Amino acid sequence: MEKKSINKGILIDSLKQSFAKLAPAIQVKNPVMLVVYIGAILTTALYILSFTGIKDASSGYILAIALILWFTVLFANFAEAIAEGRGRAQANTLRKTRKDVKAKKLISKDNIDDYTEVLSAQLKKGDIVIVRAGEQIPMDGEVIEGAASVDESAITGESAPVIRESGGDRSAVTGGTTVVSDWLVIEVTAEAGESFLDKMISMVEGASRKKTPNEIALQILLITLTIIFLIVTATLLPFSSFASRQAGTGSAISITNVIALLVCLAPTTIGALLSSIGIAGMSRLNQANVLAMSGRAIEAAGDVDVLLLDKTGTITLGNRQASEFLPVRGITEQELADAAQLSSLADETAEGRSIVILAKEKFGIRGREFSKMNANFIAFTAKTRMSGVDYQGIQIRKGAADAVKAFILDNGGEYPEECEQIVRKVAGEGGTPLVVEKNNQVLGVVYLKDIVKNGVKERFEDLRKMGIKTIMITGDNPMTAAAIAAEAGVDDFLAEATPEAKLDLIRDYQSKGHLVAMTGDGTNDAPALAQADVAVAMNTGTQAAKEAGNMVDLDSSPTKLIDIVRIGKQLLMTRGALTTFSVANDVAKYFAIIPVLFFSIYPQLTALNFMGLTSSTTAILSAIIYNALIIVALIPLALKGVKYRELPAGKLLKRNLLIYGLGGIIAPFIAIKGIDMLLTACGIR
Repeated sequence: MEKKSINKGILIDSLKQSFAKLAPAIQVKNPVMLVVYIGAILTTALYILSFTGIKDASSGYILAIALILWFTVLFANFAEAIAEGRGRAQANTLRKTRKDVKAKKLISKDNIDDYTEVLSAQLKKGDIVIVRAGEQIPMDGEVIEGAASVDESAITGESAPVIRESGGDRSAVTGGTTVVSDWLVIEVTAEAGESFLDKMISMVEGASRKKTPNEIALQILLITLTIIFLIVTATLLPFSSFASRQAGTGSAISITNVIALLVCLAPTTIGALLSSIGIAGMSRLNQANVLAMSGRAIEAAGDVDVLLLDKTGTITLGNRQASEFLPVRGITEQELADAAQLSSLADETAEGRSIVILAKEKFGIRGREFSKMNANFIAFTAKTRMSGVDYQGIQIRKGAADAVKAFILDNGGEYPEECEQIVRKVAGEGGTPLVVEKNNQVLGVVYLKDIVKNGVKERFEDLRKMGIKTIMITGDNPMTAAAIAAEAGVDDFLAEATPEAKLDLIRDYQSKGHLVAMTGDGTNDAPALAQADVAVAMNTGTQAAKEAGNMVDLDSSPTKLIDIVRIGKQLLMTRGALTTFSVANDVAKYFAIIPVLFFSIYPQLTALNFMGLTSSTTAILSAIIYNALIIVALIPLALKGVKYRELPAGKLLKRNLLIYGLGGIIAPFIAIKGIDMLLTACGIR
């Protein structure tokens, strides 16, 4: 999916949405900003009443307060609208790709030429369709026959087509993508309006976004603080009236000032930015080509402390490479390399090609012209676990050690103990041994090595600093798994992993209070994905895996899990940092404003006016101007997120308290004093 920046179109649309969000039905959803909204309405009413002779304060002052409060509400609306704007832009792009196309619905799945044309919107779950080259896949489904290249750029943003085929873990297809070559017979797995593209549009535009438990808990705290400040400011009105009569000097605080004071003291900064922080977190995840099914999943990613990572494709490059030829006694390395290359010439796997290349590089052995030799290539199968070639009375086989051993013994040959030792040595070093035999004589072992990705060990070290445990999941034997785990720097591993073993491992960690994240793409991963707290399904995977996960990686990159955890933690860090800043702000504004309000009643309070504010009028105006402007100033931080750092939770908390807590206390004093001086220079007293 194409990344969207905040362009001019998004800004203009956000400004329009800021005014549209002034509707009471929308404002009531944010209780903290609802207080500001009501305050703006009341001060506007007081301004109108001032022309009827009912004066709470000077008309100009009341108007200034009313306008600033309206701007505060608009700035809060703008923060949310601009966060939603990027999602709407992404959704609009996706909508353009969704077309109601004609689908070829098969009358009988046994005859692909016998079909009737219907609109894609008329398809139902379970219908069978045929899609040929150049045609758009009408609805989400599973490939039940055929194999073809599919252009998924409309969904993933990647221009290179991908292979989709029946069986295995690459059988799921998405409506709105296009078949580039060949044909596919697809069984529809979604009803109209419930496709993956529909869900994606709904999520990226925020239409189906619900507040997470953490957001709800924080909002309850903010409401509680607002109620406390409401009670405090409400009591100031009768108290100031009583105090002025007792002291015989000064006058009661005006209603306008009470409203302005309440807005300044209520946690309006985080109240205005809370929604945009959550929306921006989802947007960052969308820009990483990950579709989260809920905001809760992103937050859970931020709290994860155990990561289950597939070895292949995540920790290792995924393609084992031939690194060494290890002959048995009496056989030269070149003889072994020659036989290994002969058995691999028709092998199109990455391992087979690497054997051909290694033999060529080490000994200059090049491919032969087998068409003149009447050669018969033996393809690798899961049953035999061997491949090879027969030509001119010569038989060569290459494969798993136990499979080749059984083949030799069944044909009356001998399997030397020396080969057993070489196989154990290779496995112990984390490699994969392939035994090569020629005419029932063992020649030696090809050492296939899993190549650990560059930088993976350092990333795992960073995760360890954050208190996250990494566990490698692999089908390798325990000895091989242990060697790769040590080289990669993971904390633990699960060897010979089965679906049941993965599920049991997750449940065991969860029972101890841990939050677990994992990735998967196959139907056999579905039970574990459903159990994990953060379950990232690959877009190339099966429908069962995607339905079991709470996130879908459109790029189908297993390493994306680490990025998802980073984005989740950044979301929590941003919310925590801005909450700390907001609360510290309120404390600072309280000490800056309250003494000035009672100057006329208690002149002794002048000693507490250490900021040297000119008057209660300039103090209140300065405070609410700052209160509005700080929202605008923090919008970029809310959208971008605070800088992610690989630190333990305790150190992060101390850092946030130091930077955002101390900054939240200092900033209001400096800004309010500066605005007060500017207002005084303009003749406002």
